[in-house]
Amino acid sequence: MTEIIDFLTSAKATELAADPRVLFLAAVIFIGAILMRSKFVLLLLFGVGGVLAVIRYVNLGPGSAPLDQQMLTFVGGILAVAVVLIYFLFIKGD
Repeated sequence: MTEIIDFLTSAKATELAADPRVLFLAAVIFIGAILMRSKFVLLLLFGVGGVLAVIRYVNLGPGSAPLDQQMLTFVGGILAVAVVLIYFLFIKGD
């Protein structure tokens, strides 16, 4: 159990998302979801990709922009992703 916790605490999502194997797996899942017309899988991929894009855009590292501006950009991006997901999951009918 401690090995799993150590792995999760040391893993970096942005490095994992840039791994070619993970990108290939995401592309295969995306194509499969399109062929099977799975709205939920497509929205899951959009949500994960959107959150990773917001995190990478905001660049939460030290020394780039004031923390207040980074936080506002992060919150705005996450809210935009959430609004799109809520719209497609709950508002727009099939």
